Amino acid sequence: MAKISIVDLEVFYRVGVPDEERAQPQRLLLTIELEADFTAAAKSDSITDTINYFAVTQRLLKFGEDKSWKLIEKLATDIADVILAEFKPQTVSVEVKKFIIPEARYVSVKIEK
Repeated sequence: MAKISIVDLEVFYRVGVPDEERAQPQRLLLTIELEADFTAAAKSDSITDTINYFAVTQRLLKFGEDKSWKLIEKLATDIADVILAEFKPQTVSVEVKKFIIPEARYVSVKIEK
């Protein structure tokens, strides 16, 4: 098994429990780890034998359009489900960092499926 990591991808999604917090998209950082067998890609040197991380990032940059979430736990789960369905890694880990508490650098949720 090998892993592709996309670290701190900056996205702007509507997320928060109060309606006022979801009124405007807010900055979040996503870290995505995709585990798969990359043996074929290492032999072929072909993007068709791997997970196209550029395509994953483009999907995530648009993922929040016309959507909102109350909880980052739900957001992380939804992201993991979409990545599993569309890009077919064997496992995916999703961390969502939110910058809502002034006294903390960030609050995050991390899930693995």
